[in-house]
Amino acid sequence: MSVRDFMTKNVITVHSAMPIFDAIDLMKKHDIHRLPVVDQQRLVGLITEGTIAEAMPSKATSLSVYEMNYLLNKTTVADIMLKKVTTIKPEALLEDAIAVMREENVGVLPVLADDELVGIITNNDIFDAFLKITGYYEGGTRVALEIIDDHSGVLAEITQLLTDHQLSILTIVVNRMALKTIVEIQVESRQASEIEKIFANAGYTVLSAVLTNQK
Repeated sequence: MSVRDFMTKNVITVHSAMPIFDAIDLMKKHDIHRLPVVDQQRLVGLITEGTIAEAMPSKATSLSVYEMNYLLNKTTVADIMLKKVTTIKPEALLEDAIAVMREENVGVLPVLADDELVGIITNNDIFDAFLKITGYYEGGTRVALEIIDDHSGVLAEITQLLTDHQLSILTIVVNRMALKTIVEIQVESRQASEIEKIFANAGYTVLSAVLTNQK
């Protein structure tokens, strides 16, 4: 899974000479919180709700309302934008984007291909990707198995057991820990108690078997 698979491709941008009030109106109109700044098809910065809030005069200022409005009307995107912007390539792994966001403590990454802005990926896109990958909206039963004796072929054994009972697998997630491995399988069937019995009778330790959300 790559950044390309989950990024927003139709990106709304602003140019550096745009008045800040126009950028704010654009954010409100499209219900977005960040805007890449593009001049001559080249990414030159980024503005966010946070950078805008920092640029606004403090309530404790001695300026009059007239003076504040005058200053803000003269403020452009270039005056407040972040000029050092962390970016990522569309072919990067989704996990790469998560790692970069964590390391740089940012919630958005413009996506560049050959120095051209082709998308943007945010923390909300990452959350949506997680829900999709785990099959959260697909319905069915989520079974969690505790595997103490983790060995080569264990997943094949689990999938064969489900195949023998004509149960379709939606997703599989493996969480390897120090002393055990947790395997979570999402099965298309919503017969949670029956699926739990199948695994228990086959000698597996079933930690849970619960129904997942449906659209």
